[in-house]
Amino acid sequence: MPQSQSRRRSRRQFRLCAPVGLAAVAVLGLAILALRPDSAPPRQSPAPITATSLFLDGPYSSRFAGELTAVKQGLFAGPINVRSQPNDVNFVETVAREHAIGVTSGQKFLLAAWRGVPVTAFAASFLDTSVAIFTLESSGLRRPADLVGKRLGCSRGSEGDVIFDAMMAQLGLPRSQITKVPDRDSFEALRAGEVDAILTTIEKEPDPSAAGYVRLNVIKPQEYGIHVPGLVYFASNDLIHDRPSVIADVLQGLIRGWQFAYTDYARTVPVLVGFDPGKLKSERVRFELQQQRSLVLPTGGRIADYDQSRWRTLRDILLFAKLGEEEVPLAQAVNYQFLRDVYRRSPDQAAPGTWNGEN
Repeated sequence: MPQSQSRRRSRRQFRLCAPVGLAAVAVLGLAILALRPDSAPPRQSPAPITATSLFLDGPYSSRFAGELTAVKQGLFAGPINVRSQPNDVNFVETVAREHAIGVTSGQKFLLAAWRGVPVTAFAASFLDTSVAIFTLESSGLRRPADLVGKRLGCSRGSEGDVIFDAMMAQLGLPRSQITKVPDRDSFEALRAGEVDAILTTIEKEPDPSAAGYVRLNVIKPQEYGIHVPGLVYFASNDLIHDRPSVIADVLQGLIRGWQFAYTDYARTVPVLVGFDPGKLKSERVRFELQQQRSLVLPTGGRIADYDQSRWRTLRDILLFAKLGEEEVPLAQAVNYQFLRDVYRRSPDQAAPGTWNGEN
């Protein structure tokens, strides 16, 4: 072959092969750059865990012993911020707005749900109402029928007022023959003779060891067939929908908190007093825990576990009192699945036989 033809063929081969060689070099260069430490993408730190807010509808006290001991003993799976809101007249609305969890009376919760506040109840702390009627033992007033023709100190429109009317109606007793005295529902008013009976909660009963104590009779609505949820746990619908695992974890922590609270008063009482040493006194806290024990740990029952019959009774009582209309059916306002799941996963937490005695 002539030398000139050979040189032309080599140039053509070079022109054909050059693009392939350059591409390979480029790929190899990118690979080397990718392996250089300073070219790797920066690592992202994990997103911080958001603390869940738990609102209490009242001041720190034995009424919230399960919640407070669970916080102090680290019984919640995740971070919890407990906030006492004793003066919030729109408590349920606040919990919904803050995408939080709250505990309040069954009556206050249900009326708010009927008004359209987007909340759902998922458990109870007091399985029954803590409302009771107190009279002086010396008065001889021991039954609802004995109150006919008497003066009753009460707070108008309160949970106690509504439950009392329902009890008297169920027993067929004339409510019109009972004189209600507003804002005279204190034990001072009862001892002073301003009223013949008062409507209040059992944890407010004076300690028998206190100076000037007067023996009392107690009439409980439960003894006459009135069973309604006392204090209930609820959450904003957004929180339940977006983070159901948080609800389950908090519920498990609450159950453990109540278990701890009633396992040993010697450990529980100092924990509770520590939340407000200026107002909470050890002997008083211990007395209040004993007073409410049956509401939290019913014989043969499970902590936090409510049932449909109590909710239906509460609904009927509120409708009877004309306090609202059932705009939201109970099936939409009350959830039972979280309780079922928690006790199915940890059946040992029920242990009803554990709570029959006093400690």
